[in-house]
Amino acid sequence: MAYSALLSLSHVLENTLHHDDRYLIHDEKQQTPFLLEKVRILLDFLDNYSQKSIKAIESLGIKAIEGLESRITDAAYKTEDIIESHIRRRVFEESTHQKEKNFFSILQDELKEIDAIIKEIDPIKKKVNNMEDETDVRNLHPRTSSLVASSKSARNLESIMVGLDDNMMKIKDQLTGGPSNLRTVSIVGMGGIGKTTLARKVYEDEFILSHFQIRAWVTVSQDYNMKEIFLSLLDSMGKPTNQNREKTTEELKRLFRENLMGRRFLIVMDDVWDTKVWDHVKRLFSNNNDESRIMMTTREENVARKANSCSPHRMRFLTEEESWSLFCANVFGKDRCPRELKPIGKKIVQNCRGLPLAIVVIAGLLSKATRTVHHWTNVGENLSSVIASNDEQCLKILSLSYKNLPHHLKGCFLYFGIFQEDSDINVSTLFKLWVAEGFIKSAENKTLEDMAEESLLDLVDRNLILVSEWSSKGKIKTCMIHDLLRDLCVKEAQREKFFHITDSNLHGMPNGISLRRLILPRDVDHPTRKLPPFLLRSLLNFGRYVPVKLLTGMLVRVLDAGHITHYPTEMAGLVNLQYLAFSYDNGRLPASVYKLRYLQTLILYDTTVPVSLTPELWTMTRLRHLQLGEMILPDPPKAENSVIVLENLQTLSTVIKFRCTEEILERVPNLKKLGICLEDVGLEYFYLKNLDHLHQLESLKFLFLVSMPSFLDNIIFPSSLKKLTLDGSCVRWEDLTTIGKLPILEVLKLKNFAFYGRPEWEPNEGGFLRLKYLLLDKVRLLHWRADREHFPVLERLVIKNCQSMEEIPSEIGEILTLQTIELHYCNRSLVTSAKKIKEEQLNNGNADLQILIHGKSKRNNRAVIMNSLR
Repeated sequence: MAYSALLSLSHVLENTLHHDDRYLIHDEKQQTPFLLEKVRILLDFLDNYSQKSIKAIESLGIKAIEGLESRITDAAYKTEDIIESHIRRRVFEESTHQKEKNFFSILQDELKEIDAIIKEIDPIKKKVNNMEDETDVRNLHPRTSSLVASSKSARNLESIMVGLDDNMMKIKDQLTGGPSNLRTVSIVGMGGIGKTTLARKVYEDEFILSHFQIRAWVTVSQDYNMKEIFLSLLDSMGKPTNQNREKTTEELKRLFRENLMGRRFLIVMDDVWDTKVWDHVKRLFSNNNDESRIMMTTREENVARKANSCSPHRMRFLTEEESWSLFCANVFGKDRCPRELKPIGKKIVQNCRGLPLAIVVIAGLLSKATRTVHHWTNVGENLSSVIASNDEQCLKILSLSYKNLPHHLKGCFLYFGIFQEDSDINVSTLFKLWVAEGFIKSAENKTLEDMAEESLLDLVDRNLILVSEWSSKGKIKTCMIHDLLRDLCVKEAQREKFFHITDSNLHGMPNGISLRRLILPRDVDHPTRKLPPFLLRSLLNFGRYVPVKLLTGMLVRVLDAGHITHYPTEMAGLVNLQYLAFSYDNGRLPASVYKLRYLQTLILYDTTVPVSLTPELWTMTRLRHLQLGEMILPDPPKAENSVIVLENLQTLSTVIKFRCTEEILERVPNLKKLGICLEDVGLEYFYLKNLDHLHQLESLKFLFLVSMPSFLDNIIFPSSLKKLTLDGSCVRWEDLTTIGKLPILEVLKLKNFAFYGRPEWEPNEGGFLRLKYLLLDKVRLLHWRADREHFPVLERLVIKNCQSMEEIPSEIGEILTLQTIELHYCNRSLVTSAKKIKEEQLNNGNADLQILIHGKSKRNNRAVIMNSLR
């Protein structure tokens, strides 16, 4: 973890020079730039001279550098601890004594070690640069390519499923045919063989979607919790977790059963490890002879035998031909494998022994590497010595991909080990954590969050991270990591002293500098240990209560405190916090939060009342993201000499009665995401015509508590807007012309009676030129007329709860870019029109258009339709 440690130290030094220089004494101001330059030399070495280069030089007779990265890591950590502890103490005390001891005098040992390492790497760099056979050197480096192109290939490869078509047909037949009584279909096989992939493909199949009236999916895993299982099932049935969190397990069971009554259902229980969870759940499934089904994936034969009412479906390994097809699809896409690489490529595939996970991961490694026989032969030789048939040995295979990651990705990848097994990881949260941890390197004209996104896309392209859900903007919304790869992350993190996952008694914790990040997977009510000060940098608590005894020292950067009923006094001293998340429903922030001058991200969970902020907020210049549910933002204090600008602030949601005065907007010039709640006051109060001053704004959401028909007459949207949501506005359909003129708008969401008046919509040609995603959710619309000239690049049309809408214009199907039409709880005539569009496109040779229908279709009822139009 040398690179992550160095990068973190470089951030500390840069911030010290640029923001905290008034807390430096004279000698420190002079010496800090020289130390920063040495850190950059080491970063450059790790960036540009990979481990493979070092190994190549060693093979030519250069003496091995034993434990080089470990020495760099320790030196960086110790240096960072000493500098930060001095600076943060001075910040906390708001004083600097020029006679105070120069912290560089304490750093003598660390500085000598850094100088020694730099001397040792110099001959390595020279040898690499002067090697006569430059081709060999290039072959030892990972191949770089356009991130845009590679991310597109990842999207295309996401749907690759080789050798499972026959399996899929058999399971679909079992789910939709046979006896009408309740039946369970089990998919059994080892980890990484494709059980979940097959189940997900079946679950999302168009025919399955139309056959079952309600579906639900839950991932159980080894360490399951019955309450969480029912919360997850209900959530996938449209019953949000935050509305049911306080219910007891028995209440959740009743609610779950009520939602299944009278409906043909498909319930998927993924990754079941023992029979106990089945015993708890099976009695809730009524046998109503309506062809309802349960589908289960498991590694354990005895679980499948106990649950099954028909023979388990046992996953097989891929044949050599199927394995080769899967490998080539992931390495070359639609291109063919070069003739000279076929023999060694087939040998590599043979050594994967038909395990899809191993094939995909190794293919991800090779897809990023130079395509030479020499390099592929090296990979093949390593692979053949470690492949075996169990998970432990599979980890050795998977570790090859980790060891070949660029240094800047290693910390980001290992960080996935902190998340619980089989969890969907919110990408927005992940990026905020990476930034706060100091893992992300800055780049010109890009935000740290942009760079974090590039890192994630790179990990996805390497088939190390799976995409769970894409956002409406076509970006990754949630992701996950396979169990085997997570196991690898945890083992490597423990070995490299990157993080530590502890039990409820804090057993097995390492001592000294190695304890930087502590993960608490469950509640720690009464910890028996108190940690040394100036040690812990991150505490992530996945239980409901934070163990306050662990909140010692002032250098903690990242804290997820879970659910707290009161703000512990111990947290007031954590002056170094950069990421703070906790559940708190007091209506006001504790006063000490405003004194966290380094805070970048503040998140409040489960708020039910608006949070009233104080003017001190405007002094928190490092803030990047403020997510508090609903908040009331104070006017900034009157400027005396100069205006304090929150130039780093990107996210502000959701603000009640946000007044877009020039005085306020000039304080937040770089906002990218803004949510505004409009209450019953005159539109002139909000100064919405000033919004065009926010030149970086990309996402804008309006929640209307009252209808505002003249809203669009009183606003000027910024031309930078890519995503717009209107919820409850009640403006006229004809006024949508204004929105259609936004030059780069890609996503438009119209929800909850966003429009009123004559229920007809006829877009103008020349509008919505960049729109890719359109959502109509519970809007008053009977007829609309549109064709490919109105939405020339539309990719996804989603219609929800629109009982009055009679049909989708058939011309919509002619849009060349259209990929999906998705209907949720719409009437039968609308469903019929969508199916007709699909049929017409099939007749025209377009088999790519998907029609997804969710929820039970309702009959057309004229009274219901007229009611909804009033």
